[in-house]
Amino acid sequence: MQGPILVTGGNGQLATSLVNLGGSRIVRVGRPEFDFDRPETIAAVVGKYSPAVVVNAAAWTAVDLAETETEGAERANNSGPAALARACAAAGIPFIHVSTDYVFAGDKGAPYLETDPVTPQTVYGRTKAEGEQAVLAANPRSIVLRTSWVYSAHGKNFVKTMINAGAKNPQLKVVGDQRGNPTSSDDLAAAILAIIGRIEQGGWQDSYAGIYHASGQGETTWHGLAVAALEEAREHGQAMPGVTAIRTEDWPTPAKRPQDSRLDCGKLTRVFGVTLPDWRESVARTVRTLFAAP
Repeated sequence: MQGPILVTGGNGQLATSLVNLGGSRIVRVGRPEFDFDRPETIAAVVGKYSPAVVVNAAAWTAVDLAETETEGAERANNSGPAALARACAAAGIPFIHVSTDYVFAGDKGAPYLETDPVTPQTVYGRTKAEGEQAVLAANPRSIVLRTSWVYSAHGKNFVKTMINAGAKNPQLKVVGDQRGNPTSSDDLAAAILAIIGRIEQGGWQDSYAGIYHASGQGETTWHGLAVAALEEAREHGQAMPGVTAIRTEDWPTPAKRPQDSRLDCGKLTRVFGVTLPDWRESVARTVRTLFAAP
């Protein structure tokens, strides 16, 4: 059997999906064994497990909190991943790093390409953008996957929040003027495993290195995503609440969200033959899983 796939991120959505889909080959690490706030743990886990590849699914994802907790966000999103990438480079290990649509301002008016300049508007987006470049500089065998609007049947995420809120409230208000690509963490995990399979089948190629966009096909707003999830929940017996679309300014947050962070994922398809499913199919599958849980 090939070496293990080391996944950081503890019990996060993507790490959990990778464990569920990747089976016994996945070795998942998190605190206290692996902690970006404890730099000595970073190279230690790479040495301990001797993985064939490392997937960094660990990040500071509390977007609003990052505006004030800047040092923690910087360690988790920039200097920590760079140190992990260096440890992988020293061992000759490919490194897959997950990034975000928040590296963009959201003012292009069309789906972003990997070659578009990054213009982050938040501490979270800035630290993730800096982390991308740091990782690519630290390890020539690095792949950066920018994704967006991640949800799943496990962990804390927008789809679960809306279903829980819809079960308790007859009326909901959801932002309807921000556009993006909802992404199932299961779909993203499957894409990562497919990339790893391609690398292991034919060997690493230098052309693989770089940034890719990896999000669900199709686009919507947060309001559209909420309605789709709640309509699927209605199929499982939950009452459908009223869902009113509101403007971004009606729901102020410390960190500014991109108005239109749609990602063009054509490069991922061209290079690796990987395309994530349509977000509507994946939302329906996720909600079915939620309602099937004991």
